[in-house]
Amino acid sequence: MSRISIPSKDDAPEATRPTLDGIQKALGFVPNIFRLVANSPAALAAFTGLQGGLSRTLDVKTRERIALAVAEVNGCDYCLSAHTYIGLNLAKISPEEIALNRKGASADARANAAVGFAARVAQMRGHVSDADIATVRAAGFSDAEIVEIVALVVENTFTNYLNEVARTDIDFPAVAAASAA
Repeated sequence: MSRISIPSKDDAPEATRPTLDGIQKALGFVPNIFRLVANSPAALAAFTGLQGGLSRTLDVKTRERIALAVAEVNGCDYCLSAHTYIGLNLAKISPEEIALNRKGASADARANAAVGFAARVAQMRGHVSDADIATVRAAGFSDAEIVEIVALVVENTFTNYLNEVARTDIDFPAVAAASAA
């Protein structure tokens, strides 16, 4: 059971209901993470704003691969469950690729550089080496795309941390981290 309340869509603060209605329309349900964040209208606006802006960066498979790598680094079962489901069903990532992504890797050379860099950013809390930057640049990522990768790490770290603090009930097929962060 969650340690922080997860209001129903109807019990969430009035200011968050239009956003939750949009999520309901898009996904067919409102995942617990969005209802949890809806406890704070300001946090929900910030989170969905960041998420919306970053949805126009890179490609959906790379974004999901990064989410999986960061969730594994941070040991977040909720996010691993959600992004495994999204990866398989929406982004059409194979189970074998998802297993690699969780290890900070990819079978695709360009995606491997992005996922590996994102995992390093999460592991090192941003204190990456010059070699880490050189590797992602050598794979063809621009400075703008490097900033976007870091922003995706931040977006996913927020949900990882919040779900761990709250112990959010998992509302996707459950997946467990290989080891606690």
